[in-house]
Amino acid sequence: MTNIQVYPNVRPSRAIGRTIAVRPGLKDKKTVIFGASSGIGAAVARRFAACGANVLVHFNENRAGAEAVSADIRKAGGKADLIGGDISDARVAERLVDEAADRLGGLDILVNNAGSMFGRTPIANASDEQYRLVVDLNIGGVFFACRRAAALLQEQRSGTIINTTSVAARSGGGDGAGLYGSAKAFVSTLTRVLAKELAPFGVRVNAVAPGVIATNFHEKFSTAEQLAAAVKGIPLGRLGTAEDCVGAFEFLADETMSGYITGQVIEVNGGQLMP
Repeated sequence: MTNIQVYPNVRPSRAIGRTIAVRPGLKDKKTVIFGASSGIGAAVARRFAACGANVLVHFNENRAGAEAVSADIRKAGGKADLIGGDISDARVAERLVDEAADRLGGLDILVNNAGSMFGRTPIANASDEQYRLVVDLNIGGVFFACRRAAALLQEQRSGTIINTTSVAARSGGGDGAGLYGSAKAFVSTLTRVLAKELAPFGVRVNAVAPGVIATNFHEKFSTAEQLAAAVKGIPLGRLGTAEDCVGAFEFLADETMSGYITGQVIEVNGGQLMP
């Protein structure tokens, strides 16, 4: 496992314990964040709750992480609860969307953040099992959740979907990350498709594309040498943090700031990839 703390220019977390003024555009918004037990999803959950949203923190295997996130939010005076299940399963993903809407009394914001690389492997060496794992979670999980949420949001004629894609969707990813990058490219395109389909119903769909972010994702799947090489290609000269990403999610979720924005992918990568 890589110790990302070997990089002194990676700034520590700034969100835990931070007080953020309630935003009118997020106050009491009924929100479910898939993949919120750690990393970017956890940071987004904390920020949205601090801004006044009512948040369901999703987990699959990492219940303890989700409980910690939810406890942090409630301790700070926010509203949060847990929701669990494997969204790579179509029936589970759709059930969770319905459950979220039932428990929250409706659904205003869906954040699709769950994803994993399941290891670095060149395409020529990728097994059928690895292909299935990557596709089922990174494509299937987003697709199934979006499909069900689209039906609900169309009916109520309002709402926001934010998908998490990746810099790898445009760059092809680093060594052995091609399958993951390809799956994330699907997410970027699906975002634009849904934005067109749901715009007539007043529903906005956007995405955030993080670059190389110092989370447990890279602790699992990147070596210290790979991360050092990545830093050399980042103009801002450091890896990103989960908290570096939350502003983009907040902006896209808050219709008072982004009400005329849909079908967009916001790149958060320190300049690693520029249009």
